[in-house]
Amino acid sequence: PSLHLPRRMADEAPFQILHNEVIQYIYTSAENGETENGRNITKLENMGFRVGQGLIERLTKDTARFKDELDIMKFICKDFWTCVFKKQIDNLRTNHQGIYVLQDNKFRLLGQLSAGKQYLDQAPKYLAFTCGLVRGALSNLGVKSIVTAEVSIMPACKPLVIHRQVTY
Repeated sequence: PSLHLPRRMADEAPFQILHNEVIQYIYTSAENGETENGRNITKLENMGFRVGQGLIERLTKDTARFKDELDIMKFICKDFWTCVFKKQIDNLRTNHQGIYVLQDNKFRLLGQLSAGKQYLDQAPKYLAFTCGLVRGALSNLGVKSIVTAEVSIMPACKPLVIHRQVTY
């Protein structure tokens, strides 16, 4: 008999190790002119964007068309987030005008950093890949967006703010 396993990106520990190694690689291999933190964050975000595009293609290939943008965001919070982080987003809020706030109270990629506020300055490099991941997924679903993240207390990632880009 064939076993049907749920779709998963990777087991939790190897994914976290790989994520940490990618961050280390980018920050230690930066050329002299690229030691600026912003460029490294952009590289991580761009890597996440491409992974998000590919992953969402695989996750939605057998999925019915989404009704609206809110339906897409619910899919991101439940199915997509579960595939990557083994749990759903804890809270989704919207102003129904293109701004969505996703909250993950135990964001796994910040778990290795000490709880509290002493490592908050390190948080952006651990969030950049995920911001790109979500932006890439949304892009392939037809939602152009700006995705930012904020951390006030570890390991909570709150909020992951998604602004729909309006083009005229």
